[in-house]
Amino acid sequence: MHAVRFVVRGKVQGVFFRASTRERALALGLTGHARNLLDGSVEVVAYGNATSIDQLEVWLHDGPPSAEVNELYREELGAHDAPTDFRVS
Repeated sequence: MHAVRFVVRGKVQGVFFRASTRERALALGLTGHARNLLDGSVEVVAYGNATSIDQLEVWLHDGPPSAEVNELYREELGAHDAPTDFRVS
């Protein structure tokens, strides 16, 4: 089980970024969460197989049509117990 934390910067709040990320993650069989950060970025933590996480990363570079992604940061996390769903907060 892989775990990765992404931080997405740009025009990513108020454009359905988190909800769209949840839909994409679930379609890829991932669990985790997407949440707004105080600095205007979005944090995405994803758990699942490496291929699906890589596919999510490709999608995160663009996000939904109304988003403008300027920067995407990826951090590999150590082994964790994966949640059973993908939450938006």
